[in-house]
Amino acid sequence: MTNYSAADLRLNYTRGGLLESEADRHPMKLFETWFKQAIEAELPEPNGMTLATVGLDGRPAARIVLLKGLGPEGLVFYTNYESRKGEELAAHPWGALVFWWPELERQVRIEGAVERISTAQSDQYFYSRPLGSRLGAWASEQSRVIGDRTILEDRLAAFQAQYADGQIPRPAHWGGFRLIPDVMEFWQGRPSRLHDRLRYRLTEMGVWECDRLAP
Repeated sequence: MTNYSAADLRLNYTRGGLLESEADRHPMKLFETWFKQAIEAELPEPNGMTLATVGLDGRPAARIVLLKGLGPEGLVFYTNYESRKGEELAAHPWGALVFWWPELERQVRIEGAVERISTAQSDQYFYSRPLGSRLGAWASEQSRVIGDRTILEDRLAAFQAQYADGQIPRPAHWGGFRLIPDVMEFWQGRPSRLHDRLRYRLTEMGVWECDRLAP
């Protein structure tokens, strides 16, 4: 068996740079540019992002979710409101996101307040989902302990029978959250670990200020 050492894993980043003169004054516009480039590069799951929350006990928790909405107001993802992250966001409505696009040698970190989106917006997205995904929102009591997989499969079968006509309403416990950024940091890999880091912070006057951070 080959022995692998994490300490020996090393990659020199050489794809590009990020200068203040090339960055947009509004970080969401820069993010939209980078996100579009990630899509055009045909990266796997370019909308995958780590979501970090604060637990009820004060401990951090993180998981991967998918970005499903992007606009001037913020970034939207969907989940079960009664899941662990849903309960944590209800208690501590702040979150942090991380996008990692290794093929482009880029990372984006985003922090801000989190709020529920409107029921109309949640409805619109829910009814656009495939049939199986809509049924899954009913079948899975997300984050709850279950004895084995047959319980999940039995619940799915029950809801398939209940909604055999395909008219599946959105569960009240399922919907979207929006993270409203007040800090955004853009990281571009550079040789010799001298990476570019531009951090945007929203001031009390509603103006974005940009600083360069040492790597």
